Amino acid sequence: MTPFGGNPENCIEILNIVPQQGPGGIFAPSCEAAISLAVREINGGTGILGRELRVTHIDGGRDPAEVAREVSALLATGMVHAITGWHTSAVRSAVTAAIAGRVPYLFATDHEGVEQSPPGLFLIGSNPGRQILPALRWLKRELGARRWAIIGNDYVWPRRTADAVRDELGHRGAADLERFLPLEQFVPMGTQDFEGFLSDPRLDLVDGVIVLLVGADVARFNKQFAKIGRDERQLRVSPAVDENVLLAAGRKANRNLYVPSSFFVNGAEGKDRLERYRRLHGEFAPALTNFSNTEYEAVRTLCAMAQAANSLDVRQVHAAVDNGAILETPSGTIGFDGNQVVLPGYIARAEGVEFEILDRIS
Repeated sequence: MTPFGGNPENCIEILNIVPQQGPGGIFAPSCEAAISLAVREINGGTGILGRELRVTHIDGGRDPAEVAREVSALLATGMVHAITGWHTSAVRSAVTAAIAGRVPYLFATDHEGVEQSPPGLFLIGSNPGRQILPALRWLKRELGARRWAIIGNDYVWPRRTADAVRDELGHRGAADLERFLPLEQFVPMGTQDFEGFLSDPRLDLVDGVIVLLVGADVARFNKQFAKIGRDERQLRVSPAVDENVLLAAGRKANRNLYVPSSFFVNGAEGKDRLERYRRLHGEFAPALTNFSNTEYEAVRTLCAMAQAANSLDVRQVHAAVDNGAILETPSGTIGFDGNQVVLPGYIARAEGVEFEILDRIS
C-alpha cells in the first residue's frame, strides 16, 4: 500500500501526451521515463496537494483531431486534473481547443511563440526569442555564420519559427533577406529523401542550415547531409535535437551540429538529475535528454504551481502565477513571463552522440 492508501479518489491524475509513432516516436521512452522520476520524487514527499500523483500516457503521434477527441473523452470522466506533454504544436492547438481551459495544460516542447494564450495553457519549452535567435547571434559572433538556409517540416512550429528567423535576418529589407536567407524548404512529416534540398545550388551560398525537422526526420537529414560531405564545410543548428536524435543518426552524422537548449545532462544541474534517474531506472534506461527533461520540468512545475495556488483550479493557478508566486523546483526558483516559464538558455555542440556545452546564450 502507498503512503496515500492507494485510493483512486485520493489521486491527482495527469494525462501525458507524447508521440508513440511517427517521426517523434523516438522520444516517447525517454519522456515517459523522465516523468516517472518526477512522479517518484513527488510521491516520496507529500504528493500534490496531499494526494498521490498518477500519470496516464496517450499517443500524441496521431492526427491532432484524433488526439483531441481522446482528450475530450477522458476529461469527460472528471478524473483528469492536469495535462502535460511533449508533442507538436499542431497537436497542442487541437488539444487546447478540446480542453477549453478546464484543467492546467503544461506544454513541454519548444514552440513558435503563442500569442493571446488561452486560459490554462502554460509553456515549459522555449520560444524562438529565447532559443534559436540567441543561438544565431552567438554563431554569428563566435563563428562568423551569417547566411542561412532553412529545412523544416510543414506545420506551424517550423513555419512560425522561420518567420522569426526571417525577421531577424531580413530586418533591413528584402535585399538583406535574399542575401542572408536564400533557401527555405518545408517538407511533410516522415520525409525520407532530402536530395532536392541538398542539391539546390542556393545551398552553396550559405554558412549553415537551420534544421526545424522533428525526431527521425532530423536524424535522416543529418545522415544525408554528412554523407555528401556538407558537414565538413557547413554547420547546422537545430533546437530539435537531443541525444536520441544523435544516436539515431550516428556519430559520423553529427559533426558541426549546434543545439540551443535550457538543459543538458552534462551541466551542473543535469549530472545530479541523471544520477537520480539512473538510480531509479538503471544504466540501460532510455536516455535522459534535453527533451525528456522538459517533461520532468512540467510535472515538477505543476506541483509547485499547485502548492503556490493551494489548488489546481485554472483561475487560482493563473492568479498565483500572475501575482509573481515564487516557484521552487529541483531546478531552483523559476518565474513566468506571462504563461511562459523563464529558464536560462545554453548552446552546445554535438560531440559524437553527446553534447559539449559551449556558452550561456539567454
